Amino acid sequence: MAAGAGAGATGVFALSAILDPLKTLAAPQAPAPFDPPAAGKTLPTKLTGSFVSAARGGVKTNWVIAMPPGQTKMLRPVIALHGKDGDANMILDCSVEDALAQLVAQGKPPFAVVGVDGGPSSYWHRRSNGEDSGTMVIEELLPMLSSMGMDTSRVGFLGWSMGGYGALLLGARLGPARTAGICAISPALYMSYWGCAPGAFDGVDDWQRNTVFGLPVLSSIPLRVDCGIGDRFFFSSSQFVNQLKKKPAGSFSPGGHDMDYWRAQLPGELAWMTS
Repeated sequence: MAAGAGAGATGVFALSAILDPLKTLAAPQAPAPFDPPAAGKTLPTKLTGSFVSAARGGVKTNWVIAMPPGQTKMLRPVIALHGKDGDANMILDCSVEDALAQLVAQGKPPFAVVGVDGGPSSYWHRRSNGEDSGTMVIEELLPMLSSMGMDTSRVGFLGWSMGGYGALLLGARLGPARTAGICAISPALYMSYWGCAPGAFDGVDDWQRNTVFGLPVLSSIPLRVDCGIGDRFFFSSSQFVNQLKKKPAGSFSPGGHDMDYWRAQLPGELAWMTS
């Protein structure tokens, strides 16, 4: 993922006023003190912790950071959003640690992948009960990562299923000045409220506010969309790709909505993130 300056960040959140107005939130509970490694020392390939999220209504929110081996400083992050009924550990289930190690062995630039709890069926946007996992990511997780020494001036988003939809939504919300790229894997996309899974949206108005179909800003952000042709979201994903002004990276290939497909696609997706 190419590095970039944070210029224009003050105007980035203008889009969020349309998609989902951001509210001033209490600062998240500070993470456990993190000391940079001493000279000659390397970081572990996995860091874990939690904070209490005000945006999620005071819920303890776990996070996982995966990094390739041999790193002596914190890296630029890709935020990985889990699917329905998942949690921060989905990045480990998808073998992110192994894929990052392979990338570095191939000479690709290193980066970190960060997983975070978003709730089992939050769909990464503000819900009628006030819980807002999208704001948690943008206003709590990213500042926390910055406090740990990560460069969050530009970040990538990646997600599976519900998280694939969330990656598109939050990447658009953060805007092209700060979103380096979005990789949506088997994204749970619904072309109308009436076709949605129960609980995905709180009503027609909620779907209209948060659909990613027809968002002009996505034409200004590098995109990759992968979906199996045996996936229940194949049709809606292909329709989403067809309505974009610019053809995204990625492919529709044999596979279903399952971990086997996601693990097989991950090395290529992380390699794309370095481009």
